[in-house]
Amino acid sequence: MSLVILNIDDETGLPLDKSYMERELPLFLDVSLKKMKETWKIIDSGEECNDWDCDFCDLQSSINVAEVENLITNDQAWYLREKYLGMEKNRNT
Repeated sequence: MSLVILNIDDETGLPLDKSYMERELPLFLDVSLKKMKETWKIIDSGEECNDWDCDFCDLQSSINVAEVENLITNDQAWYLREKYLGMEKNRNT
């Protein structure tokens, strides 16, 4: 038996490592996310990626649909938008 130690946010009680928000996503969103991860690898390596804008829009659309259809939570949607699309949630509203 192994012991798992999680770093927990004292305010929310949730793990500080939010990668759990990428688990058990709807298939269409998972496919879009994997494609965007591949695209970021290409860009981060310094290569040109002509499909970046299509992959970006596809992931943004998939996140929006999954959120509106209640397949993911609003928190999951914003986690994905912030991490993979560089968007920031307006926290003042």
